[in-house]
Amino acid sequence: MGKKPISEADKRMEELVSLCRRRGFIFQSSLIYGGINSCWDYGPMGVELKNNIKRCWWKTMTQERDDIEGLDASIIMHPRVWEASGHVAGFTDPLVDCKKCRRRFREDEFDGDKCPDCGGALTEARQFNLMFKTFMGPVEEEASIVYLRPETAQGIYVNFQNVLGPSRQKVPFGIAQIGKAFRNEITPGNFVFRMREFEQMEMQYFVRPDTADEWFEVWKEKRMQWYLDLGVNKDKLRFHEHGTDELAHYAAKAYDIEYEFPFGWKELEGIHNRTDFDLQRHQEHSGKDLSYYDQERKERYVPFIVETSAGVDRSLLTFLADAYEVENPGEKNERTVLRLSPKLAPIKAAILPLVNRDGMPEIGHKIADELRPHLKIFYDGGGSVGRRYRRQDEAGTPFGITIDSQTLEDETVTLRERDSMAQERIKIAALKDELLKRTAI
Repeated sequence: MGKKPISEADKRMEELVSLCRRRGFIFQSSLIYGGINSCWDYGPMGVELKNNIKRCWWKTMTQERDDIEGLDASIIMHPRVWEASGHVAGFTDPLVDCKKCRRRFREDEFDGDKCPDCGGALTEARQFNLMFKTFMGPVEEEASIVYLRPETAQGIYVNFQNVLGPSRQKVPFGIAQIGKAFRNEITPGNFVFRMREFEQMEMQYFVRPDTADEWFEVWKEKRMQWYLDLGVNKDKLRFHEHGTDELAHYAAKAYDIEYEFPFGWKELEGIHNRTDFDLQRHQEHSGKDLSYYDQERKERYVPFIVETSAGVDRSLLTFLADAYEVENPGEKNERTVLRLSPKLAPIKAAILPLVNRDGMPEIGHKIADELRPHLKIFYDGGGSVGRRYRRQDEAGTPFGITIDSQTLEDETVTLRERDSMAQERIKIAALKDELLKRTAI
């Protein structure tokens, strides 16, 4: 039987994964031991991109607004948190095994009663809990069971009153958190799209119950605009409304922001009206009052929650997939470029002396030293300047600074823009302010 031909979408995904490995964005975890399924390590470029995404999100949520506070809750929480939230009893996926090839699948990921890989018979579905279980303390017994959190949201709910008091906020207000979460997925995959260890950016906005629909629409539009402002192609973004058969048990309304990845339209971020489900559950199970007294209206109520839930890793994959382009493929002037927003680019500018003589390297190092406290800079003095430009284009570096013979005469350099490849002369003394203006988060 001949090999199945690779689709253009699969080819594009393979090229992107190869670029990520080659340019130091993402590596398979524990690779010298053969790797571990669906666990990935972020290299020098990847961690910079990831941190820039988080900085942009954090600034949007907590710095540009005065009604959202930050939080960093513990990964390991009291096990009763997960009983109250419903995760212990209901955070499950239907698992089936192939009796022939022994592969395991989520039952809801395909149609039919045969193995999608080999056609073998499948076992009856059984519910598989996605939480990672471990033990706290030296004795592994039932009383010492704890869980690695499967989401960051519950840490926000149990801290509702803790944040409300010291911050002197009033409803409506939000609590934002960035942190790791863990899910023992049955079928992880598609590179960093679905992993067992991942990072979330979640904001829970506490509102008066009768205003929940209004705030839901506000946050739905704001979250879509965030991706557009960071350069994502609007034709590859869409909303998907959850039907009654898709809604989570806690949600009165839910929309996903979806992106058209090479492997299809998939969820990028969720916006949910969670009603008062979470605070009511924790109030019931903890015995603590999680209601809010509205001074202006002279009434007490348990706030509704509008949630925005994004993944750092999925966002990173979205920005990479959207930015990746091969110009003039197969031709002499072929160019691979990552058109990342300058705000997100791991390296903001590359310093490139035209030749390694006539004092140009010394000037280049001096410029790099002056810019480095303010921007992530890369000095590259090896090879032809054209080849160095191409290397930086592939890494997503938005600006190239070339020191040449004219620099020696008038203290100007060539500033090259990645996407258009347009060049302009600029005074060395003006470089810092110009680059900060163009790349500031």
